[in-house]
Amino acid sequence: MTRSTGPARLHPGLRAPGATRANALPAGAWWLWALGLATAASRTTNPLLLGLLVGVAGYVVAARRTDAPWARSYGAFIRLGLFVVAVRLVFSVVLGSSVPGTETLFTLPEVPLPDWAQGVRIGGRVTGEQLVFALYEGAKLAALLICVGAANSLANPARLLKSLPGALYEVGVAVVVAMTFAPNMVADVARLRTARRLRGRPTGGIRAVLQIGLPVLEGALERSVAVAASMDARGYGRTAQVPPAVRRTTHVLTLGGLLGVCAGTYGLLAAQGAAHGLPLLLAGLVAALAGLRLGGRRSVRTRYRPDRWGVRAWLVAASGAAVAAAMILAGAVDPDALRPGVVPLTAPVLPLWPAAAVLIGLLPAVVAPLPASPSDSKERT
Repeated sequence: MTRSTGPARLHPGLRAPGATRANALPAGAWWLWALGLATAASRTTNPLLLGLLVGVAGYVVAARRTDAPWARSYGAFIRLGLFVVAVRLVFSVVLGSSVPGTETLFTLPEVPLPDWAQGVRIGGRVTGEQLVFALYEGAKLAALLICVGAANSLANPARLLKSLPGALYEVGVAVVVAMTFAPNMVADVARLRTARRLRGRPTGGIRAVLQIGLPVLEGALERSVAVAASMDARGYGRTAQVPPAVRRTTHVLTLGGLLGVCAGTYGLLAAQGAAHGLPLLLAGLVAALAGLRLGGRRSVRTRYRPDRWGVRAWLVAASGAAVAAAMILAGAVDPDALRPGVVPLTAPVLPLWPAAAVLIGLLPAVVAPLPASPSDSKERT
């Protein structure tokens, strides 16, 4: 009898395949997953749930991001989130808060203000309750930014542009260029700092920042010129001739649909307009989609290898939607668990089933294709 000493092998149908150009997930799936986590983060101020959401997003990014330039921007979003929390605390200390409190930590000199500035103060008493409240609110915004940063690190901006409808192609190009600029700039800064460190030059201080800034701006300008040249060579901006009646109908449907979506959303959020909010929202969505469909006729571009939504892409998108739906349901069933009170100060409690629902967001780390390692890429080349 022989005994197997190797690791247990999963069934081939359960193992995630290696990522290739053909089976890579559409960028929209990653964005839907991340927006689901961000929606869940916007529904709670419980720091335990927010930390769990950030941990889920970070684990998926660590497991499935590639070596592309935009994949290195996740750390910048984490630092941005910490900066937001710090700014929120500083504003609470300096400008005060409407949250009543009895736990006085310290007192700052208060600046006298005129009568027309009633309700606003600078300085004064700082309580523990107001700092905890500011920490909860800042953590919520930081978690939302980090979830969006996860999508920016996992989704290929070029593939996202390919999936947009033809009517939004011009707007999509502008958005993609804007999203690509920040990760490339972060990569350039890291590359230049490493080069200066290897040459024995300082990487901190105002002088080093000024010396690094010029090459970074030069690289951004060179990329902009290269992008403009490639777009011009591919015929970007050329549109087909459509009848004036179709063009006016497109504008009416698109504008009317967007107004319907805004009015329907407001009706769902308002207490008195819930009855007619949903019909307005649905009618607005139908009109906007019809307008986008007609507007796509003016685009003469074709799509090379369009992204296909397979089972894995739908599972990734559905996991983010499930987390958002579970958090919205938890807010309706037990709102106190998602928004812990600060007056009086109490330790937050981790609600079990919302926390378990957040763990559904880990599904992309299992079903998404595995990114190719640098050694594998060298072997292919």
